[in-house]
Amino acid sequence: MTIDELRFSSIGQVQDQYLNNKVPKTGTNKPLPTGGGSFAQVLNKIQEQADNSSVARENLKFSKHAANRLNDRSIELTQDQMLRLNQGAKEASEKGIKDSLILIDQLAFIVNVPNNTVVTAMDQTETKNNVFTNIDGAVIA
Repeated sequence: MTIDELRFSSIGQVQDQYLNNKVPKTGTNKPLPTGGGSFAQVLNKIQEQADNSSVARENLKFSKHAANRLNDRSIELTQDQMLRLNQGAKEASEKGIKDSLILIDQLAFIVNVPNNTVVTAMDQTETKNNVFTNIDGAVIA
């Protein structure tokens, strides 16, 4: 038997295995999937978890101005409205729109699409004149 045929564990692997009983972790501090399965199956499972958590990353941010407008005007968005607002921003992005007007129910939002940021928000009482400037597209969600 040659040395090439022998397999040795590193000191770190042995230490973790025997002294600390640690489970290897991913970069997100979540345990790696265990059990049977090929590398491809494990990779697919990890990618699905990442895709599911990326929904939160894709959520729009609200500028300080927009947050103040929502607060001043007592506008509270439902989860459904937030989903539609995010979907509207995604559709605007797919069409190459940079600054979009997104209409949801009786609410109007100006969204800077490249920055994924709601710039301002208005309700139906403030959209009476129906004039919106500095936009290059609109989405009705």
